[in-house]
Order: sequence, then structure tokens, then C-alpha cells
Amino acid sequence: MFDQQARLERVLARHRDAVVVEALPGRPALIRRDQLLVAGRDAAAAESTIRRWHDGRRDEHGVTRLRLRPAAKVDVCELASRLRADGVRTAATGAARRRLSAAPNHLVVGQPMWWSGPADRPRPAGPVPAPRPAAEAGREVTVAVLDTGLAPHPWWEDADWFREQRDEVAEILDADLDYDLDAQAGHGTFVAGEVLKRAPAARLLARRVIGGDGVGDELDVIRALAWLAERGGVDVVNVSLGCHTYDDRPSPVLARAIAALGRRTVVVACAGNAATDRPFWPAAMKPVVAVAALDGADRAAFSNHGWWVDACAQGVDVAGAFVRFDGTHPPVRGIDPDHFQGYATWSGTSFAAPAVAGRIAAVAAVEGVSAVAAADRVLAPSTHPSLPDLGVLVETTESDAPGTAEASASEAAEAGTSGTAEAGAAGPGASEMAGVVHAE
Repeated sequence: MFDQQARLERVLARHRDAVVVEALPGRPALIRRDQLLVAGRDAAAAESTIRRWHDGRRDEHGVTRLRLRPAAKVDVCELASRLRADGVRTAATGAARRRLSAAPNHLVVGQPMWWSGPADRPRPAGPVPAPRPAAEAGREVTVAVLDTGLAPHPWWEDADWFREQRDEVAEILDADLDYDLDAQAGHGTFVAGEVLKRAPAARLLARRVIGGDGVGDELDVIRALAWLAERGGVDVVNVSLGCHTYDDRPSPVLARAIAALGRRTVVVACAGNAATDRPFWPAAMKPVVAVAALDGADRAAFSNHGWWVDACAQGVDVAGAFVRFDGTHPPVRGIDPDHFQGYATWSGTSFAAPAVAGRIAAVAAVEGVSAVAAADRVLAPSTHPSLPDLGVLVETTESDAPGTAEASASEAAEAGTSGTAEAGAAGPGASEMAGVVHAE
């Protein structure tokens, strides 16, 4: 087991403006000290309300960050709650009060609570076969990956979509120059590979929102979402990160940023790795597909769970694409623990989520439907088994993913078998058999 207190101390040491808050007993959260996020339309009203403690303002895409004077010692969580509950009177509302969209600037991290990374550390692995797209797809699908960035990899280094963005989204592997791979470096690259395993023809759009230590903040995520909304044309967004909030309620500012993506975009997020039913955001938001992790047929020991989880997929000992890095640790029993040659084995809900995102993207591409329609099919409880507190079971093996060469070959073989059956058996029985073959 990892030392949780040591993890917390490392996060606080690296992020000097981070602070632990516990508005609800036994339910801590991490926020940026003296920072308040408000929706852009509420900025002037909020600034007027807090003018006694105000120390600065920065306007961004649809959101404003207000800084408070440290000497004022204002409880940012209490202030956010008051602005939401009490609201303000404006010329437009007259005597009525308009509630403001306000929240502390939560830190977003991997899970468990203070761990800047997934359920465990990556381990070097041998080469994993590259995903092979089928010959044809109904349409092009774009999947955005909000994570640590994206490193060159044989699976995609020649792809047009990678060449267009490689420099601005490059992974930072050793930010503190200690010759060790940072705790969550390579996370975005691994996630991207899991998407492509299921949707090899997808165009990926990477945005770096957390560092190699696995820590970012709510504002970083909102910036990326605003950029995606302005750009348009994104079918699926994968968010393999998140946070607990101080009041266990969704941040209204982050919720507005997700809503701005529009109704044709599906957001998929990991459920977190703390083995708790405490809501993890943004996964627990209603418009977001929350994905838990399985270990075989059972819930992975580390996986979060609960009423708010929508789907589950395999998330233990996943082998996939990774960065190249050779650290200083000596071999143990002949195995070098930090010599990565582009592949790794890793566990976490972080890697179950992109499997589901990729599955949705694959169905959208092959069948030529919207991502929303594809998600409805992939997550339909009437045609897929469901598990208590884990949602719909999504089969995400590469061999049966729509749009892969393996699936096309399998379908062709099944079609041949079905054709033989139909030739030798007349009547409803043959038709029913064909329906079974293509049910999934």
C-alpha cells in the first residue's frame, strides 16, 4: 500500500498554493488557496460582493478567477456557498436574487485521494500490436483527450492529427530533473492508446491539463473544455482525472463548461481509484459517462463505485502504448523497473474510461451515427448486462471493437457461416440465427 500522508505532503510541497479543506467531516478536498472561480456572466456581481477582500481578477473563456487577499483569511468554500445560496440583486432581476455560479478552484488529481497517479505505477511491457483500422468507416470521428499530453509513438507518429499538434502537447517526463519518471508522466499517452485500440481510425485531439506529477486544477480543465467548445467538431471527450469537491456537489462553473460543448458531444470520465462511493467529479455529473474498473468479472479493488457510475470496463494490468524513458533504478531480478521502450502495463479507472470512450467512437464511426446515438447503443441496459453500483458492462476487447481489422475479419467469417446456415436451412430458424450473430 502507498503511504497516503507522504503523498499528500509531496503534493503540498510541490504546489505551495494548495490547501486541504474539510467542509464535511471525513471528506477532504484540495483547492487553490484564496482563489474563487465564477462564471463569466457573474464576474461583476461577484467582484462587487467581495470587494473588501478582492486582490485581483483574470477573465478567461467564460470563466473568471478572482483572487482574495491572503491577509483577509476568507474561507473560500464558505464564500462560494454563500454566493450560490444568497445570490445578488441586479437591475435585470429587480427585487429577485440571481444565484451565482461560483466554486473554489479545486485541484484535479488521480486517485487515491492524494496520489498523483492511477491505481499503481506503470511497469515496463513488451511491444503491443498496433491497432489496425478496417478498410472503411461511415464517418470520421474526433476524440479529445484531456490529460498529461501526448508523446510520439509508433502507433500514431505518422498520423496527420499527431503532426498537427505534437509540439504543443508534448509529455513532460521529468519536470523536477531528478532522473526519475514523474509520477503520472505518460498517462495521456497511455490513455490515447486505449482509445485507439477500440477506434483505430479516430482523430485524436490532445490537451495538457495536468502535469507529469498528475496535478492540475479545475481552471485548467475549464480552459481546455472552452477551447474544445469554441473549436467545435469534437465527438467524444475523455477525462481520466477528477476531484472530490468540498461539499460533494458538482462545481457549477465546471458544469457550465461541460454543457457548453453541446448536445452532440459525449464526455467520458474515470470514476476514480479510492474504493469509495463518494462522488468523484466530473464523472458524477449527470451529462458525463462515469466509468469504473473491473478486474475480470469483479469490481477492481481500487475502483470507486456507486449510484453515479454509468459503466464499467476492464482496468487491471492493461498493456498499452507508453513513453520511452530510462531511469536510474537498477534491475531487480533481471528486470529494469524504469526502462520503458514505448509500452507499459498499468491499472486504474483512468484506463477503463478510454476503453469505453473508444468503443463509443468506434460505433459512431462505423455506423455513421452521432456520438450520442453511439453512446446510447453502447450503454443500453436493455441489451447489455449491468452490475450493481458499476453500471453497464462494456465489452472493450480490441478483437470485437467495431472498426478494427480484427472485428472485420471476425464479421466476415461469421457472415460466411451465417450464409451457409441460411442456404441449408429455410424458414425463421436461419433468420433468428443471423440475428443472434449480429446482435452485439
